[in-house]
Amino acid sequence: MLVNVEGTRCLMRHLMDRGCRKFVMASSIAAVGFQKTSFRPDRLPIPDDHPCLDRDGYGFSKYMMEEVTKYYHRQNPEIDVANLRLSSVCPHARMTAPMKPGPLVESGLGSITVMARSDAVRVFTMAAEAPYRPGVRTMNASGPKAWVVAPVAEILGNWWGRDVDLSHFEKPGHEYDSVYDVSRIETENGFVAEKTPGTG
Repeated sequence: MLVNVEGTRCLMRHLMDRGCRKFVMASSIAAVGFQKTSFRPDRLPIPDDHPCLDRDGYGFSKYMMEEVTKYYHRQNPEIDVANLRLSSVCPHARMTAPMKPGPLVESGLGSITVMARSDAVRVFTMAAEAPYRPGVRTMNASGPKAWVVAPVAEILGNWWGRDVDLSHFEKPGHEYDSVYDVSRIETENGFVAEKTPGTG
């Protein structure tokens, strides 16, 4: 909380007082609160505006960081803020192996929502270089495909049974889609992760 929330508040205030009007913030897909095995998303794929259901503090701190940016925008409508809910990031040469079906572990969704560091750098660069547009946008920043070798419905069904609606992943052509909706960041910033399972 001290770093992610109060640090964000202090830094934004300092920069706004000196004329900064554009911010690209490092939020996290953990803002929804998936770290505990008791987590169940409200919807799948998880939308950019999914509420925070966190129980361990980290996700809550990232969600509250996003709230700080909204608070400052209410005070300063001219600022442009992109809150990027970044996925798990790995160095390109040491990407984790795509997940196989197995038991649910803490932070399980983070294991199937992986991004190469080169893609993470690119998404931040694209957001920073995007035309100035006042407002606050919170966007899932992950790949279009889940980091899996088996269909997503099989993996999530093994974890959660029918506690969640898996119908999206049961449609032909969507069996390996990301568990996070990434349509907004593609539409608004043109970002699509280049490194996905099977791309080498």
